[in-house]
Amino acid sequence: MTKSAACTAGKTYAGLDVSLKETAVCIVDDAGRILCERMLPTDPQVIANCLGRHAPALERFGLESGATSAWLWREFRALGLPVVCLDSRHAHRVLSMKRNKNDRNDARGLADLVRMGWYREARVRSLDAQLIRSLLLSRQQLLQSRRAIENQMRGALKTLGVMTGPTKGRGFMPRVVELRADNDWLGPVLDPLLAAHASIAKQLKAMSASVLDTARRDGDVRRMMTVPGVGPMTALAFKAAIDDPQRFTSSTKVGPYLGLTPRQYQSGESEWIGGIGKSNDPLLRSYLYEAAGVLMTRLRRSCPLQQWALRLAKRIGWKRASIAVARKLAVIRHAIWRDGTVFEWSTTEPAVA
Repeated sequence: MTKSAACTAGKTYAGLDVSLKETAVCIVDDAGRILCERMLPTDPQVIANCLGRHAPALERFGLESGATSAWLWREFRALGLPVVCLDSRHAHRVLSMKRNKNDRNDARGLADLVRMGWYREARVRSLDAQLIRSLLLSRQQLLQSRRAIENQMRGALKTLGVMTGPTKGRGFMPRVVELRADNDWLGPVLDPLLAAHASIAKQLKAMSASVLDTARRDGDVRRMMTVPGVGPMTALAFKAAIDDPQRFTSSTKVGPYLGLTPRQYQSGESEWIGGIGKSNDPLLRSYLYEAAGVLMTRLRRSCPLQQWALRLAKRIGWKRASIAVARKLAVIRHAIWRDGTVFEWSTTEPAVA
């Protein structure tokens, strides 16, 4: 469906509702009048040509954050277009007030948001940060697949009366191989799973080596790894999530950004404080939580940060203390990255969580 009008000399704005195959484009003027509505292929050059024809005085245009938004944002920026990436949660609240939801109405709503300036801009990761994140997520998927196969082996053998013991540790797979060698009748069950497990283990080893090589070649990551409990995976995930340390005016703002602070609700006489948020990067939060556990239980060299963490665990409990320590590790690493320093083991312990 196409609707067009002559462009005025004033400023124009546009909203893009993006899907994999087609994108709804709506162009409005400074007063909110619709100048053009189109359904176009999701191709940056095609969309840019349309905006050039129907919105010569384009002030800015927006698209929601999503799976393809980073790619489109970078392509539009390379073409010199004033694109903004809108926070999808914020935009959803506004668009949900419309009675009828369709691509055309969503594009209109996004155009109005951009025109009025009533939007929250989402930060788009750099290409390097996106590559690191994709590498870590792929490695995590391989780990989950290997674990799923091991659990399937254990469960299948258990139903047949063959006990393997827990899947944790390095003794599980040798035990399964030994059971297979001693029992030919287990071949139809175990042989495909063993082959798949060996293939995944090989690819996982190669990907882990690639991650470690990436960490060694990055000076910022090596400095972050001077923090006790922090390994290459955690440091790389942190760098990929933050991308630019200068985007935060204070290191203490990193914790809330990563969802490591309690949620709070207050309205009138009703007030409560809940658990941590679930926004942003769950993989990084899991790495930070694991790093906090390493700091508190497996650190060979004592430091004031560990002593503070252990006292905190005695006072508020292990789980809540681990979250507080994870938040503190994020704050320390941001300061190290921003200032180009390393962790000082003799530094006095933190005053607060």
